[in-house]
Amino acid sequence: MATHYQDTIVLFGDSLTQMGWDPELGGIGARIADLYARKLDVLNRGYSGYNTDWALPLLKQIIVKREFQPHAARVRLLTIWFGANDACLPEFRQHVPISRFSENLTTMIRAIREPESPWYSPEMRVFLITPPPIHIPSMRADLKPTRTFDTTESYAREVRNVGKREGVPVVDAWSRIWEAAKKDREAVKAFFTDGLHLNEAGYKVVFSALAETLTQNYPELGPENLRSVFPLWDYFHSHTVEEFESENWLDKKSRAEE
Repeated sequence: MATHYQDTIVLFGDSLTQMGWDPELGGIGARIADLYARKLDVLNRGYSGYNTDWALPLLKQIIVKREFQPHAARVRLLTIWFGANDACLPEFRQHVPISRFSENLTTMIRAIREPESPWYSPEMRVFLITPPPIHIPSMRADLKPTRTFDTTESYAREVRNVGKREGVPVVDAWSRIWEAAKKDREAVKAFFTDGLHLNEAGYKVVFSALAETLTQNYPELGPENLRSVFPLWDYFHSHTVEEFESENWLDKKSRAEE
């Protein structure tokens, strides 16, 4: 069993998160993990096909309850990225009414931020991410009737509304890809593998938006403001292995963050 000597970033969402580690897609998870190498561990908690009804009980298993938090890796940032499946039309199983979608996101946020919650984590920062636009002509035949462009946009808008009400920063994947496509419904095709899931170009846009949102809202979590837990290799230019072993690097990490 590996020690949890590094704090973590948890990416929580549906297939857009799950596929974020695909090396061929240059996904958002792989990009964030590279950015925080040796500083924070990045955990993939993406569940393909899930909506917020099904994800809400999952969150309560993914995040450690407060009484056990001293014995677990500390989560510094939680991203919540749902809506692509909730926005299915009412006759399809993945559909979640927009009012309940809003309530579910709010419940997730408050589970982390309200002191009376069993999952209260005052040091954890939270982002919401909107669903991106979709390109229905590119979708598989069985997916085409399940969604509409305008309905998905309304769910993206509701993510922004929840973020505003709850004081949580929002990474606006919808607006950023829409702008990159010059607000052309046909041009959004260039950012997807199949009209629903992002390709490398799409993930690049979302990652850029996330990095900007992080810098603007939580600059203390910027990679340039975090130190590596263990020293860089040039430490050994002037120190021996015995000196390295005698140092309590994890204790130094704790003191540096106080």
